[in-house]
Amino acid sequence: MATATDLPAAQHPINANLTADEKIELYRKMVRVRRFEQVSLQHYQGGSMGGFLHLYIGQESVAIGCVSLMGKNDHVITAYRDHAHALGVGMTMNECMAELFGKVTGCSRGKGGSMHYFAPDKNYWGGHGIVAGQTPLGLGLAYGLKYRGLKGAAICFLGDGAVNQGAFHESLNLAALWDLPVIYIIENNGYSMGTSQERSSAFDGCLAKRAEGYGMAWDHFVGENIYDVRAGIQKAIDRAHNESKPTLLEIATYRWEGHSVADANKLKYRTKEEVERYQKEHDPIQVWKAVLIAEGVATEAELKKIDREAQAEAEASAEFAKVSPYPEPETIFEDVYWEVDNKTEAGATGRHFFND
Repeated sequence: MATATDLPAAQHPINANLTADEKIELYRKMVRVRRFEQVSLQHYQGGSMGGFLHLYIGQESVAIGCVSLMGKNDHVITAYRDHAHALGVGMTMNECMAELFGKVTGCSRGKGGSMHYFAPDKNYWGGHGIVAGQTPLGLGLAYGLKYRGLKGAAICFLGDGAVNQGAFHESLNLAALWDLPVIYIIENNGYSMGTSQERSSAFDGCLAKRAEGYGMAWDHFVGENIYDVRAGIQKAIDRAHNESKPTLLEIATYRWEGHSVADANKLKYRTKEEVERYQKEHDPIQVWKAVLIAEGVATEAELKKIDREAQAEAEASAEFAKVSPYPEPETIFEDVYWEVDNKTEAGATGRHFFND
């Protein structure tokens, strides 16, 4: 059944203990995501990028709030709308922007593009283009943690359209059956590509309630205020760390842009008025900005300065990407299997174990 707390989210211990600097840093990270994506959109439309570009604008509080709680043995994996999660865990704008430009200085050496950011050194396992393809991989991360006796969690993000994929349900079954410390987070922005949730999914109240079929804990909450996100996620992290139990969460959010930049129908399957209402009344950055000012943590002028710095950083990352070289053709067979590239025993034998 769903979990609940009588404490307002702002008074939840995980939020009450935040310092002023930490609260401002959450704002900075959300603004950096927003400006990075806005600059990337300009260059995509200018013809500097190939492939797809799935923007996260309007959802920043979800990714940043979640990854702000990650500890040493916590891991994160997500779908193709992956820029915010990547910047949130500490990837640089330069490596992320260069990847969009297909340059060798990108995080995936220019071979992955928008949907395939990776930073294993930061416990960040991508960016995956196949719908729900990351859900069994997130399960595997959790299995690895339990197998090795580590106190951690695997946080696996997916969209509301992915909940109907078979691989996701198989993952839920094994997570519950084996008591694995995985946290599945449905970022529900209301639309599966161009299809509304009501037309694409059979559900009773909310999508997360499907967890009851697997005897799994679940919760549902709105994600526009970062206090709510952190409070909701922390309960699931505690469950994973202390009980090695999975959780299915559904966080209501909203994307301002289309499914991808190539989505020419973004104002045909939803109204202009709906989009404008969310932009005006539910912008997570403006919500958090209002909290910081009301709490006396920062002034309007200080927050505007942070915004200008983020804009300058994003523009500089685009210039870095422009002058970076493309990958050499002879590297086409590299970066397929890590074990092969690094000449490990697993790469030579095809055998790989969790305690390798």
